[in-house]
Amino acid sequence: MHPALWTGKTGLNAMDVKMSTIANNLANVNTVGFKRNRAIFEDLLYQAQKLPGAQNGGDTQLPTGLQLGTGVRVTATQRQFTEGSLEVTNQPLDMAINGRGFFRIQMPDGELAYTRNGQFHLDADGRIVNTNGFPVEPEIVVPENTNSISIGRDGTVTVTQAGQNNQPQQIGQIEVVDFVNPAGLLSIGHNLFVETAGSGAPLDGVGGENGFGAVEQSMLELSNVSAVEELVDMITTQRAYEMNTKVVSSADDMLRNLTQTL
Repeated sequence: MHPALWTGKTGLNAMDVKMSTIANNLANVNTVGFKRNRAIFEDLLYQAQKLPGAQNGGDTQLPTGLQLGTGVRVTATQRQFTEGSLEVTNQPLDMAINGRGFFRIQMPDGELAYTRNGQFHLDADGRIVNTNGFPVEPEIVVPENTNSISIGRDGTVTVTQAGQNNQPQQIGQIEVVDFVNPAGLLSIGHNLFVETAGSGAPLDGVGGENGFGAVEQSMLELSNVSAVEELVDMITTQRAYEMNTKVVSSADDMLRNLTQTL
């Protein structure tokens, strides 16, 4: 096989993965708390036919040598945890973290998950839950006959109840959790992440203190995907795909001419 055929094939595979990553970013341009992904590439092994510095007869040495690359591959996709813009919703249970951190969610199997999506609701038992019905951890239960809910920037949840002379009553606190390497978290869908060895252990904190982001009530963090940036990236990816297709086609023409000549 002509080496250029294999090299072009690796380029096509890499651009295909990158296009899939871009497509997922664009599909989630309106997903609350979504963080964009980007593909990371690396070149493959080199065939060193002449090593740099090798003797070239007499006292001379080769300054560069002769090394032929074998293509490219996608080594990882990195999630970028830059902050999205905040949108005011006027819904008392909508929350956004203005800065670093995640909300902690209790999964049905007991596992803990983490999210930047602060679209919360009340279930039939008065618990604060996400859109899938998973409660925040630690669990917070809003009493019956509650007139208003107030959430401080430190995550403190207070309510006022009918017949209590509008005296605020603290019922819990929304904890903010951070990681040394958020990009190492594992995405499991539903806007949720779980801890991995790459992310490190979760670090518990209080909103607005010690580098943790403050909790903003009645606001949501929008996706950090820029549609314009993704469309430009999509165009460059498409052109790179076409160029690799041209490499494969040109190598095929060279082999055809060689076959016809011989």
